[in-house]
Amino acid sequence: MIAGSHAGETDTQQAQGLASETCYADGWSESLRCYRVPVDGSGDVALSVLVAPAVNGGQHEPLYILAGGPGQAASDLAGLLNALRKLNRERDIVMVDRRGGGRSDAFDCGFGESTPSSIERFTAQLAACYIGAGQRPLTINSRQTVDDLETVRRALGHQRISLWGGSWGTRTALLYQQWYPDALQSLVLDGVAPIETKVFLAASAAESALQELEQACSEDPVCAGFGDWRSQLDTLLANWSDEQARNFPDPFTGRASEEPVKTWMLAGAVRTALYDPAAAAQLPYAVSEASRGNYAPLSGILGLFAGMEGAMSMGLTYSVACAEEMNRIDAGDIASDSAGTFIGDMFIRIFVEGCKVWPVPAQPYDEPQSRDHPVLLISGTADPITPPLYANEQLAYLPNQQHLVVQGGGHINSARGCVPDLILQFLDQPAAALDDSCLADIRRPPFTAGAFGPALSPEPTIPEADSLLAGPQPGESGGSDTEQGDRPGEEVAGGDPQ
Repeated sequence: MIAGSHAGETDTQQAQGLASETCYADGWSESLRCYRVPVDGSGDVALSVLVAPAVNGGQHEPLYILAGGPGQAASDLAGLLNALRKLNRERDIVMVDRRGGGRSDAFDCGFGESTPSSIERFTAQLAACYIGAGQRPLTINSRQTVDDLETVRRALGHQRISLWGGSWGTRTALLYQQWYPDALQSLVLDGVAPIETKVFLAASAAESALQELEQACSEDPVCAGFGDWRSQLDTLLANWSDEQARNFPDPFTGRASEEPVKTWMLAGAVRTALYDPAAAAQLPYAVSEASRGNYAPLSGILGLFAGMEGAMSMGLTYSVACAEEMNRIDAGDIASDSAGTFIGDMFIRIFVEGCKVWPVPAQPYDEPQSRDHPVLLISGTADPITPPLYANEQLAYLPNQQHLVVQGGGHINSARGCVPDLILQFLDQPAAALDDSCLADIRRPPFTAGAFGPALSPEPTIPEADSLLAGPQPGESGGSDTEQGDRPGEEVAGGDPQ
């Protein structure tokens, strides 16, 4: 195991030649220190770096936050600081927007919150972006990102650092571990995308997550009342018509959507809802209603994720995805992965077609070499893209690892239940075995019961009062206790969907 070296020896504030200013980021109410760190010889290219300074002066190595996608900005993950507040007492938390992402000259190709419903129109816009971008699409890759991260570490005066990676950020962290092992203290990897795993083959993982949701629903008295909603979903996707696509209600206005909601968008919304257990809990009700012709609940689920495309810098996404993932996936892989799944090839088709108009050279990875840094792996059993088996089967070269598995957890679980405390314990004492028994207390959110959200739990009865009201009073006739309230659809509902 590599010995520790603390950031307090060279605090971020002592970074020479770098000016910082106070700034803020959505999701975090406190001020941050913001830097522009040059990452090329001319100084023309600089990355945006946001630092949440340690409250108590930085007695431990800093934690760098690596975003996913590829194409998400680390600065968009500022809300994660709320869950990591205890950790921030003794550590700087550093968010670096990689080249082409977020505040580091986002390479977004003009895609905003409204994505074209036609794959043909989407790829046409992507092709125009590629043609107009010169050499830029050819220069963006993970090697550049990792090298830039190392430049930032040196510029900020940090010695060894720890990395938190989420989703694709775990891939970036694992590559940094391969290429700059002496600069690394430990890794926290949430939603693990191992170097050798073809994570864009996600149909089977999504299907497994949906089946786990189906099983959990069958065991819930409210949700079980919706019947065979899974078959209804399959029927809906198989028979989705142009008329339904045109008349699908806009989640924000309720009127017919300006962009027709095609089948791939509908299936994609279901898949995306599986990322978040709170959103997944709405699916059985929404699908059941859609089967009756009421599309409003399903439209609401689309609305939950309306801004996700705009949060991804598509030029960055395709430069990395086409060179590092799609170059090693063939038609046979896709057919095998998509067979018997609700989404089929509808997720990966966007990348298959997009990479045809985004020609970049392949960037293959070398076989990973053994590394003995302490590694904390975090997975959710219902993760629709990076299931626990990826961490279990693809990281044998990391002997010093611990794996937290959240039952029913979706994609990214670092902010759930006791997981933030376990992360803190790991970083403070990485050689100590964690007691993860508290994970059993993390439950799925309640299923949506109706238009107003989950069913309210019944009020507990007072034994004395219960005994007085147990039977009919003198002169009164008794009634059947099955005359009302037994059907799931009739439970009193309240509160907003989670």
